[in-house]
Amino acid sequence: MASIQDVAKLAGVSTATVSRVLSGYAHVKPDMKARVTQAVDSLGYAPNALARNLRTLKTSRLIVSVPDITNIFFSSIIRGAEEAASAAGYAVLLSDAGSGPETGDAYAGLLRRREADGLICLGHRLPDALGALADRPGAPIVHGCEFDAAHPVSGVQIDNAGAAREVMAYLHGLGHRRIAVLGGQDDSQVSLARFRGVAGARDGLDALTCLNGDFSIDSGAALAAELLSRTPRPTAIFCFSDDMAMGALHAVRQAGLSCPRDVSVVGFDDIAAARFTAPPLTTVRQPMREIGRRCVRVLLAILNGERTERVIETLPHELVTRASTAAPE
Repeated sequence: MASIQDVAKLAGVSTATVSRVLSGYAHVKPDMKARVTQAVDSLGYAPNALARNLRTLKTSRLIVSVPDITNIFFSSIIRGAEEAASAAGYAVLLSDAGSGPETGDAYAGLLRRREADGLICLGHRLPDALGALADRPGAPIVHGCEFDAAHPVSGVQIDNAGAAREVMAYLHGLGHRRIAVLGGQDDSQVSLARFRGVAGARDGLDALTCLNGDFSIDSGAALAAELLSRTPRPTAIFCFSDDMAMGALHAVRQAGLSCPRDVSVVGFDDIAAARFTAPPLTTVRQPMREIGRRCVRVLLAILNGERTERVIETLPHELVTRASTAAPE
């Protein structure tokens, strides 16, 4: 991130002049003021009022931005992040991006002003206010699970395409030939990766239907209800989140059908509730708490200057088979 020294160097003035311009001091030559203003805009510099008179800009605070603070999947990642941050002497500030873009931009402003040291983003899109910063090598930003393809920042993930191929091979091995797949938003990089895995395993199927939702229970229920009204209906539904799968189970019951006798259902994530659905849910287990811990470790390595290049860490996943899947009758 740009410092006041960077602004002074680019503008060809002293740091004292930069401070006077930013403080609104009246007795600054117009040409100097214009050069400083242009340099500030060019570098994306924002002064940190809390650290203005300190020799160090370290705040020992990390921001974790989540797309939906009520989603238990993200809460498990947050717990892992807090564990790792606390062990390293850092506090975590939580930003609920689902409450509106202005919230994400406000927390992004903390990072730009150096009132926080780094950001972990669990959503699939970074705040617009971080655009220029996110494109710089060694930016103190890490993605967890999701990715924003527009910016080359570091991240932690599982092999989403490989996990989806594994689910498809499992369903194919059970004998399913009409499979429906319910994904996330069409700009979600995680959802796109899983769809690539699905497409790579379509050989031998009579029908493959792919629909986009938003990872929520409501979208899973609505999309599954539409699928189950078709003739012939799919014999298996693969959902890209356990929430969507729980919605699909509800749609199966509402249609007067039985899972897995009439239709098998598979989820993704293995949240705590997946073991207690009726029937218990077959799903892909993600190491959620470990994702949170690794995100913090990658971010701290960037802050400590140990990593300047982009790094993507891939953690193992596991297909957990339970009673929601069986061979089709």
